[in-house]
Amino acid sequence: QVQLVESGGGLVQSGGSLRLSCTASGSIFSINAMGWYRQAPGKQRELVATITSGGTTNSADSVKGRFTISRDNAKNTVYLQMNSLKPEDTAVYYCNAEIVISLWVEPTAYWGQGTQVTVSS
Repeated sequence: QVQLVESGGGLVQSGGSLRLSCTASGSIFSINAMGWYRQAPGKQRELVATITSGGTTNSADSVKGRFTISRDNAKNTVYLQMNSLKPEDTAVYYCNAEIVISLWVEPTAYWGQGTQVTVSS
């Protein structure tokens, strides 16, 4: 019964900021990597940023310097702080988590339902 729930999407003007949150709940033994992906109309889903359980981050070149990923392990939550937003950032943003539900069970990827981010020009 693992569930990922995203929040924080919305409509913002170019140059503005948004902060996305995603919280995992349910039967969780541990969470490995967490990340954010996005999908714009007519395009494939693409990686935005990831963060390991140890705090190592990776982000796409298109968002580097503008977006920051972070996590709170005590809350099973991953965040995406988005600054200097551009119209090309418009997409549905999905959170992802690699979760171990019990000891010796192989990690499984879980996805949130997605949250819409729209940046107007």
